[in-house]
Amino acid sequence: MPLLTVADVLRLPVIVAGLPRVMAGEGQLARAVRWVHVTELLDPASFLEGGELVLTTGMPQPNDPSRLRGYVDQLADIGAAGLVVELGRRYQQVPPDLVAACRARDLPLIVLSRGIRFIEVTQTVHALILDAQGELLRRSQQVHEIFTALTLRNAEPTELVRAAAELMGRPVVLENLLHHAVVSGTAGGTAGKVLEAWPRRSRATPTPDTAGASGPEDWLVAPVEHNGRRWGRLVALPDAAAPAADPEHTMILRRAATALTLARLTGHTQWDRQAHTCALLELLRWSYRGRTEARIRIEALGIPVVGHRLIALAIGHHGAAADEAGLDDRLADALRDSGIRALVGRLSPDRTGVLLALARASAWQPVVERVRGRGPGAPGGPGGRGGGGGAAAGGEGGRRG
Repeated sequence: MPLLTVADVLRLPVIVAGLPRVMAGEGQLARAVRWVHVTELLDPASFLEGGELVLTTGMPQPNDPSRLRGYVDQLADIGAAGLVVELGRRYQQVPPDLVAACRARDLPLIVLSRGIRFIEVTQTVHALILDAQGELLRRSQQVHEIFTALTLRNAEPTELVRAAAELMGRPVVLENLLHHAVVSGTAGGTAGKVLEAWPRRSRATPTPDTAGASGPEDWLVAPVEHNGRRWGRLVALPDAAAPAADPEHTMILRRAATALTLARLTGHTQWDRQAHTCALLELLRWSYRGRTEARIRIEALGIPVVGHRLIALAIGHHGAAADEAGLDDRLADALRDSGIRALVGRLSPDRTGVLLALARASAWQPVVERVRGRGPGAPGGPGGRGGGGGAAAGGEGGRRG
């Protein structure tokens, strides 16, 4: 349940009766209101903790412009949600210095042209806040039960991410430390729109120690760990109907990140390889809406497309090699050690898919032969037979190998 905001409070009948006018901080009306505090003290910040909407008649406010700025600075520094001043007792019109001070600190300043009963404001707002807190507790229990059930049945990371996306109604992405989008849940949207320029946008967004808003796009971010170390993070992207500061969404993302951490502890560790396999299968079946969406998904996994030649290979297995553990991982490691960007994943029990991204100016034939040479059944390989190659659908300048 979203927090009550300054804009929400201004729409309440008890406030509307005072004919409110926003004189400063117009762009900050989405600030959450944690409490309403009525005070006529000159140093109200000493009694505040942040998030309060301060109501005053202006009686204690000084005439000295510098002291007036100091009064506003106190409120802004403590993180007050806004200042509401009732005209009629101290002021007949709001002092220009007060407006200027609030504008300088981007602090919402609301002026009431008609007197209202502050006690009715506090009773109304506090009742709404307490109702929201109670609803959040009930919702938290429901979310806990959902992710506990998923954890107990060893749900795959794809299920956990999609559950978080559906519960929040907003896109959620699981990424590793390399800023590769391993799993995405679009919550009804399209992967292309969600993952566009993902590595660049992700690198601009720091990871907080606990779930919270971060970066220029106000992503909601929660760290995901493995054996006490950070493995990656879970990201929820904002939309018009889901502000990043929503405490319910923060709670859901934190619970999903915990479930993912537990999943890694219980054996789900091949997430990157699963992501590669899924992308390769989607390319093979052409599950994308077009070339642009295919390009975006591949780039989100760290594979460059623009200015590169994409080459698809299939490496067949037979005999014991088909079940050999770590075969695909060793091939992927060898490609990475050679400085070659590639997707590597098991397409079927007896076939591994490889999508190579090679600079257009480089010779592609030697690379393809070297990859085939590392496949099972090739000279020096672990047994099996090499498969054919082909241009990747949706790639730029793909050629047959």
